[in-house]
Amino acid sequence: MTNRLTVETALQALKGHHKPFLEVFSHGSLVVEIYKPDRIDSQTPHSRDEVYVVAAGSGTFINGDIKQPVISGEVLFVPAGVEHRFVDFSEDFSTWVFFYGPEGGEKSAEE
Repeated sequence: MTNRLTVETALQALKGHHKPFLEVFSHGSLVVEIYKPDRIDSQTPHSRDEVYVVAAGSGTFINGDIKQPVISGEVLFVPAGVEHRFVDFSEDFSTWVFFYGPEGGEKSAEE
């Protein structure tokens, strides 16, 4: 793995892969994936906190009870265990996914 990641090289590596996501980097608790769903995002809640950075395209993101439009360049946070998915996304949609921290997620200062 390399310390230099580009959308183009990550999507090229994803082609021919049997899943819509591919791990492209890891270090400590950090795991970086590229994700390009094909028509349907069938994600289930994850056991760790995650951050999405929309790499290309647009769509709608459902994060718990919140439904919002998203565009390329947008940063989205999902706490561990929360239902989430992308819907009505463009054909060119892809996103970076950053998993980090402990199982069950990190706790915020308010908790």
